Parts: sequence; structure tokens; C-alpha cells
Amino acid sequence: MSMRLSTVILPVHRWHEGRKVWQRADELGFDTAYTYDHLSWRTFRDGPWFGAVPTLTAAAAVTRRVRLGTLVTSPNFRHPVTLAKELISLDDISGGRVTLGIGAGGTGFDATALGREPWTPRERADRFAEFLPLLDRLLTEDAVSYEGDFYSAHEARNIPGCVQRPRLPFAVAATGPRGLRLAALHGQAWVTTGDPKLFENGTPEQSVHAIRGQVDRLADACAEIGRDVAGLDKILLTGFTPDRARPLESLDAFVDFAGRHQELGFTEIAVHWPIPDSDFAADAEVFEEIAVEARAQLR
Repeated sequence: MSMRLSTVILPVHRWHEGRKVWQRADELGFDTAYTYDHLSWRTFRDGPWFGAVPTLTAAAAVTRRVRLGTLVTSPNFRHPVTLAKELISLDDISGGRVTLGIGAGGTGFDATALGREPWTPRERADRFAEFLPLLDRLLTEDAVSYEGDFYSAHEARNIPGCVQRPRLPFAVAATGPRGLRLAALHGQAWVTTGDPKLFENGTPEQSVHAIRGQVDRLADACAEIGRDVAGLDKILLTGFTPDRARPLESLDAFVDFAGRHQELGFTEIAVHWPIPDSDFAADAEVFEEIAVEARAQLR
């Protein structure tokens, strides 16, 4: 089976320009076009940044084939009840083309935008462990009541449910033991960006070794619940390993990079759509060549 190739389109474009980007992603044959679900993000904080769900809804209306999704949504500013309603609507508008990338969140701007102190890693893990199973129920049951430590639902109705049955797929971003168990329990896919400790001073070889360890721990989490890890898609979001932007410098460089991770069991690689004068700058012609040609070399 060939590796799937997807892209991440940051929500930085006013729609009269953004529409062209999403349509071009559809035309180029990307399997999925994702966007970030943040209130603002890193060096883009003081520039245009639009909401993920409205952006994906607009993209659903102007594309035909490409799947759409988030990489990733988190509990930082979301509630399962309201998120479920938006996802069911988006899945309907897109004709069943939505994947929800979801993780525990972090300490960036999203963590403080609502006027609170950032949650500790333990608090994020605790909330995610409650958020994800509740969201799973909300997307699969017509009516849900729940009272938890962090989230509640009272007779929340979600009729008619998702177009995709029993619900739209979850791609769970995780590297720690609790997150990996959630991926094994609820995920149709698992997402990683690699080991962040290696980004500044690590080597590509060290990164591959670290990611191999993550894959092994995912397999252990699946084995603990009697699930075959081979049935869980594995997605690598690029741009955060020591390789940085080098895989997008040429078709050969990308095929080499993707092939090394395909050997680890990855079924999908996601690359950022080029943004000039940013960490995601890349040659547009090379990027399109990779989009069109790389898949055939990764069978």
C-alpha cells in the first residue's frame, strides 16, 4: 500500500485567497488537507489567523475529493458538547470527508487566551482522558448525559449524527503513556511530530530512533487492550524534527525522508503548505512536484 500524502494549510489567508489554496490542494491529489485549530499560534500571532471550523466548512463547499481535518484540536478552549455539534455539521456539509485530529493541548497562547493559568501536564492529561471518551459518545449517541470532574453534558442531542458511521475518525496526537492508551482505545489514527527535545540540536538519525520508540510504545498500548496496532493509521506531521524543511528541498529528499518513516510503519505524511518568509517557506514548484510525484515512489 502506498503512503498517503497530506498537507496542512494554516488559516492565515483571507478567504478570497484561501479558497484558491484549498482548491489547489484538492487538484494536486493530497489525501487530506488539515488546518491548525488554535486561537493564534507562535510567530503568526500578530498577523491574520482564522477559525478552524469555519475555514474547514468553507473549504468543504469549494472542494470535491480531498478529506478535511484538524491537526489538532484540543481541550484548551473547546468543550465536547459544542465541539460535537460543530463536527456533526461539518461532516454533513462535507459529505463525510472530515477527520478530527485531537490532542491534549499545550502551554501556548491558547492556554491563556481565556484568562486562566496554563494547565500543568498532569491537568492536561486528566482533562484529555475525560474529554475524548465524552466526545466519542456525543458523536455516536443520539442523547448523552454525563457528569465528570471537568466536563458535563445534560441530555445533549446530536441527531442525526455523523455521515461517517459510527462517527468521523479520530486521529489522536500523543506520545505519553496515557495519551497513547487513549489513541489505542478511541483512535482510527495516531499522530506524532517526533521528539521535540531533538528539534534544536538532534540529528535525523536520533529522531528516527526516538520515533521508533514511540511506535513501539503505541504497539504496547494496543496490545494491552487486545488491539492490533496494524489497524491504526500512523501520521507524521512534518516540520518539527531535526530535518526541518529539508525534506521539501527536492523530490528525492522528500522520498528519502518519507521512506525512512514508512519503514517505521507510518501510513501518512503531512507537509505544510508553503508560506513565504516563515518557518514553512518552501519552493512552490518543488512542493507541487512532491505532491504529484512522490506517492508513486512510496509504494
